[in-house]
Amino acid sequence: MGDLQVSKDGYVAVFKVSRPPHNYFDQEIIGEIVNAGAEADADPDTRAIVLCSEGKNFCAGANFGDSGGGFGPERTETSRRLYTHAAELFRIATPIVAAVQGAAVGGGLGLAVMADFRVAAPSARLHANFARLGFHQGFGLSVTLPRLVGEQKAAEMLLTARAVKGEEALRIGLVDRLNDDPYAGALELATEIAGNAPIAVRSIRETLRGSLADEVKAVLDRELAEQTAHWATQDCAEGIRANLERRDPHFTAQ
Repeated sequence: MGDLQVSKDGYVAVFKVSRPPHNYFDQEIIGEIVNAGAEADADPDTRAIVLCSEGKNFCAGANFGDSGGGFGPERTETSRRLYTHAAELFRIATPIVAAVQGAAVGGGLGLAVMADFRVAAPSARLHANFARLGFHQGFGLSVTLPRLVGEQKAAEMLLTARAVKGEEALRIGLVDRLNDDPYAGALELATEIAGNAPIAVRSIRETLRGSLADEVKAVLDRELAEQTAHWATQDCAEGIRANLERRDPHFTAQ
């Protein structure tokens, strides 16, 4: 599989994204995770999944380095294909534990939040930075983030575009455990889950997640429509340029 390495540790499948150092995502890697998830679901000897990545950051979201400070019309179609795969992530039936090191930014945060649990390094940085870039959040975060941290805290994260580090993330419920070695911590938690009756675990999880997959699929259409409008603005072009140039943006509401 391309940039996704799949291995087993007992009853735990390990999905490692191998695009170091930042592990930017696109439709190909998300599709690979979806396919690996389907294989895990069909394997009676896979009872939990660890989602991890190689390098400095868990996932820095989309790579804006080739955007030239803005987006053309093709961005919408590319994102539509990406979001089609992203919606399928939420239909994986096997419990997922994400191991978060470094940054989980933008859509990378969305990928981390897709998992059932997150084990993060104390130094990890979880960042819903969309407003700082000049466009609406995506990857289903409109549904998944409030579900984890509550509507008020989600609004604060999204509207301030402030990064949340490990200790605060644990306190507000954005991550479930801290570990200096997040992979080891995630594997420990996944192994705990895998030690229980697999039929019961999947059933309990299905009940708890309820209509989440359908809610995410529906909200992705709204998110993409808003993003498409925002990508055409001067503010978005400025936000992307400022991000690439590592400076504060100057927004003009245009």
